[in-house]
Amino acid sequence: MLTRDLQELLLWSFGIGGVIAIVYLLFLWILRLRGVFVTRTKFGVTMVFDSVDADKTPVRLLNVNGTYQSVSYVPKDLRAELAVEYHRLMADFIAQATATPQPTPTGQEEPRAHVLILGGGGFSLPKYLIAHNPALDVTAVEIDPKIIKLARERFFLTEVLNESNAETEGRAHIVADDAWKTLQDSSSGSFSVIVNEVFAGKRPLGPMKTAEGAQLVHNRLCKGGLYLADIRCPLEGSQSAPLTEVVEEFGHVFTHVAYVPEWPDTLKTAGNNVLIATDAEYSYPEGAIVIK
Repeated sequence: MLTRDLQELLLWSFGIGGVIAIVYLLFLWILRLRGVFVTRTKFGVTMVFDSVDADKTPVRLLNVNGTYQSVSYVPKDLRAELAVEYHRLMADFIAQATATPQPTPTGQEEPRAHVLILGGGGFSLPKYLIAHNPALDVTAVEIDPKIIKLARERFFLTEVLNESNAETEGRAHIVADDAWKTLQDSSSGSFSVIVNEVFAGKRPLGPMKTAEGAQLVHNRLCKGGLYLADIRCPLEGSQSAPLTEVVEEFGHVFTHVAYVPEWPDTLKTAGNNVLIATDAEYSYPEGAIVIK
């Protein structure tokens, strides 16, 4: 039989657990009253909610486990446009990388340049490329099927795919899989551009910031191909290690390595820094830090 003290402890535990559950449900109810969609995905509590940007343009944000993952414009005519600067920067580099026609035997249809995007979130960059450049073959890989479902239903991915007819034409591929495994699978051939937007807490690049990752990325790119990565960290201090490490490892493999800091004047503020690694010559924007 349970002692009296143990019975009281169990009652207190059940009582406290019940109170916590009620508070949590109340919290969710309040969020939903404010128009916030809340669910649970592979990496934790996920929220989708609307706001406005600095220009008062309506935007929709994706927050996973306390970290903002993606942002998309809400107005119909802007849903395939890019809402953040580092994505615009990536799009400019992709335009450079895919501007040269792909070599093809005489009489054959010119093949599309193939862009691989690792990490989907709200699929902002894939949507833009699919809508604005029908000459590209775009593969976007997201490990969490629930995030893909959110992107299709709440971040206008299905709308953009349908209006562009990209999936039907075979030039857009939305894949639910692990980014690292996708890179290791050589059956899909080589890529003109690989974009890394994989994010996992304080280690935003995972195995792709190692020597093995740098070599694998290099092997999967076609000759003169381009690798872009979003490395979210400050430029100085202990938390700047991801940028320092990836620059060093990719510098051992690629002829040219540079990065464009988001906040060059506030070195200890975490920003979306864009890494560029390639064996070809590219034009860099003002403020780019050229390593080699």
